Amino acid sequence: MDTLAPDLRTMVRTPLTEAHVAAMRRIGTERAYAAGAAVTALGAAQDRFQYVLEGELEAVDPVTGGRYGGASLGPGQFVGEISFLNDGKVMLASRACTDSVLLEVPRDAMLRLMADVPEMSDIIVTVFAARRRRLLESQQAALTLLGADRDRQIRQIAAFASRNRIPYRSLDLDDHEAEDIAQACALLPRHPAVIFGTDTVVEDPSPRKIARLLGIDMALGADHVFDVLIVGGGPAGIAAAVYAGAEGLSALVVEDLTIGGQAGTSSRIENYMGFPTGISGADLCWRGEVQAMKFGTRFAVPRRAVHVAPLDAGGFCVTLDDGEEVRTRAIVIATGVQYRKLPIPRLEEFEGAGVYYAATDVEARYCRNTDVVVIGGGNSAGQAAMFLSRSARHVHVLIRGDGLAASMSSYLSERLDRDPAITLHRRTQVTGLHGTDRLEEVTIRDGVMGQDWTLRTGAVFVMVGAAPNTGWLDGLVTLDDKGFVHTGPEVGGRSTYETSCPGIFAVGDVRAGSVKRVASGVGEGSVVISKVWEHVNAP
Repeated sequence: MDTLAPDLRTMVRTPLTEAHVAAMRRIGTERAYAAGAAVTALGAAQDRFQYVLEGELEAVDPVTGGRYGGASLGPGQFVGEISFLNDGKVMLASRACTDSVLLEVPRDAMLRLMADVPEMSDIIVTVFAARRRRLLESQQAALTLLGADRDRQIRQIAAFASRNRIPYRSLDLDDHEAEDIAQACALLPRHPAVIFGTDTVVEDPSPRKIARLLGIDMALGADHVFDVLIVGGGPAGIAAAVYAGAEGLSALVVEDLTIGGQAGTSSRIENYMGFPTGISGADLCWRGEVQAMKFGTRFAVPRRAVHVAPLDAGGFCVTLDDGEEVRTRAIVIATGVQYRKLPIPRLEEFEGAGVYYAATDVEARYCRNTDVVVIGGGNSAGQAAMFLSRSARHVHVLIRGDGLAASMSSYLSERLDRDPAITLHRRTQVTGLHGTDRLEEVTIRDGVMGQDWTLRTGAVFVMVGAAPNTGWLDGLVTLDDKGFVHTGPEVGGRSTYETSCPGIFAVGDVRAGSVKRVASGVGEGSVVISKVWEHVNAP
C-alpha cells in the first residue's frame, strides 16, 4: 500500500543545484553561527529558510537533548520539515556542531521563489515530507501524551494529532518513562497530561490548544481578504485548494477537525486511480494538502465556520466558532457530511471512551486481541471491519437490514463474507451500552431470533451514514429537503457548481445530486476553481 512520503534515508540528502543556490543568494543573507549555538528553537516561528553553506548542523532530540536520529546536515543541505509551508512552528530544534555559515531567506520570499522554480520546489517539498514521515515513525516527537490508555481527552488529542499527521509519542501511565516525565514536570503520579519538549506542560489540553501551540490553527488577519475561502478539508476541498493555489488565487481552507474529512478515516482505498496497491484516505489527503501548500494555499485547523453574511462592498464575511472573522471574495462549500448518531442510551457518555466514528491506527491500538463491534452496512463500515480484523480478536458487523447496503463495493462485501475474523449479524442493533468510565459491554437486539444477547467489548464503531453539514449557511443558499446544497442553473447558478447566491459554490458530498465517492469529490473540487477564478476576476 502506498505511504505518505518517500523514505527519509533515500530522500533527505537530495541536493539543490548551483542555480538554485544562486537564486536564493539574490534574496537572502548569510549568517554565521558559532559551534553549539541554537539555529532553530523548538516551538519558534519558521520565518526563514536556512541553507547550509559551511559547517555542520544537527537536529536536537526533543526527549534526550542529544543528536536526533544519528545524522547531521552539512554544506548543500537545508533545515526544516513540512510545517514550513503552512507557517507552522518548529517541531525539531537544531544547533551548530561546528562554526557554521547559513544562507537565510525570508519565508515569504522563499515560497515565491519555490513557486517560480518548480524543480527547486520539488526537491524541498520531497525532503520536507520525508522528514515529517521520519518524525511520525520515530516515536521521538516533541509532543508527548501521557495517559491515552485511560483518559478520554488525551485520546481525543491523540486522534486529532494522528489524523492531522502531527508527530507525537504516547505513553501509558504505568510506563516507567511516564513516571520519570511526571516527576520532572512536577505532575501528580499517574496523571494524564500533555507535554511539549521536556518540561512544558499544556494546561487543560485540547485539540485546539495543540493546534495553537504548533501554529496550525493560523491566526487570521482581520484586514486580509482572501480570493476564496474553502470551507471543509475533505477530498473535494483539498482538490479545490490545490487548483486555487495553482491558479494564483489566495486561498484559505478551514476544517473543524482533521484534513481529510470522512475520507481521511478510511483505512484503505483500493479503487482510486493511480494507487493499484491501495492507499489510506489519510495519506491520500495528506499528499493533496502538501501539494496545495506548495502552491501557497493555507490551512487552518481546527476552525469551524458558524455564520456567513454578504458584504455591502461585495464578497462575504464568514464567522468562525471562536468569533474570528474571515473576509473573502468567494466561497467554496466542501463541508461534506457529519456523522449520524444513533439513539442509544449513554452514547455521548462513551464517545471517545469506547464509541468511535473512525477506525484508524489510534483506535485500533485499544482493540488489540478483543472483540469489537462495527455498526453499519456501507463502504465505511466494511473498510473499518477489514482494517480492525488485523488486530482485533473478532469483528462483529451489525446490520439493521437484511443485508449489506447496495452501495457497498462488491469487492469489499465479498471479502467480508470470506474473512473468518468477521461475522455479519443481519437485522441486529445495539440497544444498550454498559460500563463505568469506559465502555465494557453492549446489549444487542437480535431481530431474527427476537431476543437480546450481550457482548463484552470496549469498542463500538458507528458507521451508519451522515447528514449534510450546512447549518452554518443561515438560509443564504437554497437547500433540498435533506439539507444538501442545490447548485446549477435550476437555482440561478451561473455554472454547474454555483449556488443560488453568486460567488458561493458547492462541491463534493454536500452538493445535492453529487456522487458520494472520493474520486468524484476530487473532480468537482478541481473543476469548480475555473468558475471561482472567473467570479473573482470579473470586471
